[in-house]
Amino acid sequence: MIRKITIAIVCCMAGTIYAQNGTVSPYSYFGIGDLRGINSVENQMMGGISMFTDSIHINLNNPAGYANLRQMTYTASISRKEIGLKGGDEKQNASVTNLEYLAIGFPLIDNVLGVGFGLRPYSSVGYGISSELTDPDAGLINNEYSGDGGLNTLYFSLGYKLAKNINIGATANLNFGTIESRRVQTVENVQFGTFDFRKSNISGGNFKLSANYTPMITDKVRMNTYLGIDTQVNMSSRNTKSVGSFSASTGQEIENIDVNLDRLGLKDRGIMVPTNTTVGIGFGQDRKWFVGTETSFQGLDDYSAPFFTVDNLVYENATRFALGGFYIPDYTSFTDYYKRITYRAGTKFGNSGLVVNNESIKDFGITFGVGLPMNTPNDPFSNINIGFELGQRGTTNADLIKENYIKVSIGLSLNAKWFHKRTID
Repeated sequence: MIRKITIAIVCCMAGTIYAQNGTVSPYSYFGIGDLRGINSVENQMMGGISMFTDSIHINLNNPAGYANLRQMTYTASISRKEIGLKGGDEKQNASVTNLEYLAIGFPLIDNVLGVGFGLRPYSSVGYGISSELTDPDAGLINNEYSGDGGLNTLYFSLGYKLAKNINIGATANLNFGTIESRRVQTVENVQFGTFDFRKSNISGGNFKLSANYTPMITDKVRMNTYLGIDTQVNMSSRNTKSVGSFSASTGQEIENIDVNLDRLGLKDRGIMVPTNTTVGIGFGQDRKWFVGTETSFQGLDDYSAPFFTVDNLVYENATRFALGGFYIPDYTSFTDYYKRITYRAGTKFGNSGLVVNNESIKDFGITFGVGLPMNTPNDPFSNINIGFELGQRGTTNADLIKENYIKVSIGLSLNAKWFHKRTID
């Protein structure tokens, strides 16, 4: 029964991946939205570190880990995020529920060569912002901005054990999606309002390259070193824009004009997201404990998206630091279930690369969670991973918005035995 319910949940999640906005952050107004960088729940709860891999879980951000897989593994995750927004003297609450990823991985040569593929978000747009200002001549002017959409990533990964304790891997990513944005302006005592609607269909790709070196440094302790390179993302954006007017009292559209973007050189434009490089080091005892740290650097000052430029935004180099690990009391225990639970925790902080109104937008988070063995007959490897993240992003300086958030994630990691037909019941 548990198996049937779990598979049904995964199927329902798969049907919603294209319908989700993915975020309710006002900072998704900028560029192509929030760059999600989603990893599996197991890694998210260790501060988001990508270096650690094993033989029963899929690591979405470290293709070298596919070389460790011993059997076919299916994984999926959903999350719920509650956000408190504060700007000036105003406070608001918002929430969003997401399917985070669907993925499959399996060995081609046991513990030597593995592959995987799946679907996950690349960026998300979902905001609603209003602003008011008083003009001495025109009176009260109200602007409302809204947007939705984002990009998904379809990927294929390959991991290979190059030598003892050395794994390398590569992922090919295809990013695609649509972003829509709207600006509506009304002026006090003016009969007609104006609007500006924009839509972009975006597609393109890049590669992820990774390597792990994991030698034993004592009889029990293993060192894990990691290098990950997300190569430059090159995408094309096919854009449309319309402007017009409407009745401020009834909302009825009066005029709608398609803007000739060809003449402005904006109809077909490229988008370039710079290379992101991550290095890490960690130590642990196999199937017992692990602790590691990672540092990432991305030269976002070279970020380019001409159709999405706004006056109060510039980019700077983005950095991220993460620390995390896990502990398993006794994975071989058959009498005490709690000793087989994996306990995970971590922290992360960094500079997003966004500079809005001359303020750098920073992010900080604390993560923790558990991996619960599903205790199915003859299957000690499938598990449910539950994670929590408490964090903060942004600032109230310079008329900006600070986000305080709580995120709850549930991930399923199922091995191939879940999908074998029973011969004896």
